[in-house]
Amino acid sequence: MIWLQFVISAGIVIAAAIKLAEYGDAIAYHTKLSGLFIGALLVAGATSLPELLTMISAINQRHIDLTAGDLFGSSMFNMLLLGALDMVFHRTRIIRRVALRHALTASLGTMLTGMAVFFLLADVNLRIGWVGIGSVLIMAMYFTGVWLLRSNPVLGGPAVDQAEGVERGIPSLRRAIIGFTITAAALILVAPWLVRSSSGIAEITGLGDGFIGVVMVAVVTSLPELVAMVSAVRFGAYDIAVGNLFGSNVFNMFALSLADVFYTDGPFLNAIDPSFALVGLLALLMTTLGLMGNLAQVERRIGIIEVDALLLILCYFAGLGLLYMRGIGV
Repeated sequence: MIWLQFVISAGIVIAAAIKLAEYGDAIAYHTKLSGLFIGALLVAGATSLPELLTMISAINQRHIDLTAGDLFGSSMFNMLLLGALDMVFHRTRIIRRVALRHALTASLGTMLTGMAVFFLLADVNLRIGWVGIGSVLIMAMYFTGVWLLRSNPVLGGPAVDQAEGVERGIPSLRRAIIGFTITAAALILVAPWLVRSSSGIAEITGLGDGFIGVVMVAVVTSLPELVAMVSAVRFGAYDIAVGNLFGSNVFNMFALSLADVFYTDGPFLNAIDPSFALVGLLALLMTTLGLMGNLAQVERRIGIIEVDALLLILCYFAGLGLLYMRGIGV
């Protein structure tokens, strides 16, 4: 029964994610916002809702390490998807076409991840109310980054990357906004089922909360990013596809700091097992690899895959192996 619940809820998540990409692209077209801005913020925020809901549920149940594992693990998985994107769509060379426009989003994700790891290890007890100063600074940096993304003339200008003919059959702005809201609400409703089924499967396997958070829950809650990415590419909305992945990493770190608002027993980052800094560093390393690979613009392929994309894929699976051998979260 638990497996059936997992399959059904995952199917609903996939269907909702497909519509999110469609409606997000329509909103970008009608509002004249760039596909990058929509992908990095609107779609990324909506497809990260499962991580956010998982975080709140885990905190309520006192599974602190599950929260950290899910959010850091999701950032790792997003960068794995970036490498897979290059491999699957190697003829289109999507990443090379939109690389420079995503440097700011990727840099913001790198900075926020680095800040999260720093405050996780620093054990700073300063707080504003019950919220740790580290979380406050991460949230402040997130909103500053959002302002930079919106105000930058290159990033905030009209979408220029959509395929010719995307206008044909595109939903109206009103329909797109309503549709986007409904599909985002569907994700909110189905996420608890997805989390409960994943937790039940985790209990059956006997693996710990933290490791399951990094591997299984992070992958499951990242299904919207995966499907939204593929769907966006199919519609020719390349900026949304790549921006969604980097933007989701940005949102994941915002969610990690937001957890402090729901955790009232002190600074949330101080409550996380310090060994999870290794998971955060892996996420930081992979995000940096994604940024460097995009900016380098050096096309060196091994078969159908770029070297930088191959490094992302290898880093992900090697990182999981390291975490398992070190017993982090197990």
